[in-house]
Amino acid sequence: MDKNTQIDIPQQHTTLFKTIGKAADELDQSAYVVGGYVRDVYLGRLDTDDTTDIDFVTIGSGIQLAKSVAKKLGSKDVTVFKKFGTAQVKHNGLDLEFVGARKESYRRDSRKPIVENGTLKDDQLRRDLTINALSWSLNEETFGLLQDPFHGVQDLKNKIIRTPIDPEKTFEDDPLRMMRAVRFAAQLKFTIEDETFSAIQKMAHRLSIISKERIIEELNKIVLTHKPSYGFELLLKSGLLEQFFPEMVKLQGVDVKNGQRHKDNFWHTLKVLDNVAAVSDNLWLRWAAIMHDIAKPPTKRFSKSAGWTFHGHDALGAKWTPKIFRRLGLPLDDRMKYVQKLVRLHLRPIALVSDEVSDSAVRRLIYEAGDDIEDLMTLCRADITSKNEWRVQKYRNNFDRVEKKIKTVEKKDKIRNWTNPISGEDIMEVFDVKPGPIVGKVKDKIKNAIFDGEIPNDRDEAYQYLLKLKEDVGEKE
Repeated sequence: MDKNTQIDIPQQHTTLFKTIGKAADELDQSAYVVGGYVRDVYLGRLDTDDTTDIDFVTIGSGIQLAKSVAKKLGSKDVTVFKKFGTAQVKHNGLDLEFVGARKESYRRDSRKPIVENGTLKDDQLRRDLTINALSWSLNEETFGLLQDPFHGVQDLKNKIIRTPIDPEKTFEDDPLRMMRAVRFAAQLKFTIEDETFSAIQKMAHRLSIISKERIIEELNKIVLTHKPSYGFELLLKSGLLEQFFPEMVKLQGVDVKNGQRHKDNFWHTLKVLDNVAAVSDNLWLRWAAIMHDIAKPPTKRFSKSAGWTFHGHDALGAKWTPKIFRRLGLPLDDRMKYVQKLVRLHLRPIALVSDEVSDSAVRRLIYEAGDDIEDLMTLCRADITSKNEWRVQKYRNNFDRVEKKIKTVEKKDKIRNWTNPISGEDIMEVFDVKPGPIVGKVKDKIKNAIFDGEIPNDRDEAYQYLLKLKEDVGEKE
């Protein structure tokens, strides 16, 4: 749309923008498409399948313009937020957000602004970053004219993240903007400009007034980037990570005793996270990578015979997972349990490498991991971060052997998502008892008999075993 820059936008969007411009002209209002849409067009990363939200600013009433646009588009789906002076129109899968240009001021203890009507420049001044302060005019006479008062297009070309005004003022007004600066740097692989980054370091403590829900929304976008370690490195060096995830910060550092040192578990964790990110977009598998060594600091021990050890960090990390998820505002449902399970089991596969390992141990791992066994093996492979290529290949070969064992045992015994073939009702009938501890004990004996290979994973065989258990009890009596 800007005559000075080669850009490409879909024809249906051009048609939509001209319709909005016509509605604005009839209302004698100036109208602009702003923010992320404009930015992404200049970056060449506009995906029409993923683009669902487009923001518009008008000099005048955003609500009035939205209603006029909806009428022209034949859309009855208009939502008005009178308190905020905004309105949303849904059209062909798009959410069109309209707002009147405004200027904002903030109280120190709140990120909720005091809003007044303003000019386009006022509206651009309140934007978080220069690359998000771009806009195109939609009115007929100036259609497609770029408004770029802070040289955002140049910052896009130079791959720079910076604020439109003094960064301390920007972050003082809304501290969440510090997280957004890191998030955009991570997503776009940009560098945060020195003055802006220094302001984040100085004001990181201001993040305390932001809700955990808003912080985790930005953090998860960082976790989902192509190389999330870059975003976490920025969070660490800026001081932001310490504000909401101190357990991860404590992974940092290396101790040396008797000439022996352990790896830096913070940077190891980021490498594991990147390794997972290279093969999976699963947010919760990535969180398992973040959490897998989280309890190493309190379990760290040194002995002359064994060197540095972290015994029990898997169990303790699993125990910590609900507490950390709750504090960060992450879900406490099956997604948390999935992460907790992978953290608890992440050391188990390597213990199955030996040829002497029984099928029983393999069955128990398959049973505990269930449908998440493949994700567990993905995490285990990602946990190989040695710079020694020989050791890396050795570990990979070991995991190949483990996966082969798992497939062989699973095909033979069908243990995945196993349920006990003997019910509590069966046990109560055979033993002539009411519900109580004995039912659970007998079920465990049957489970162990199947997992240990004493009897096949079969209903008839298990029932015969149940009858034998009853006989044994009778003989003892």
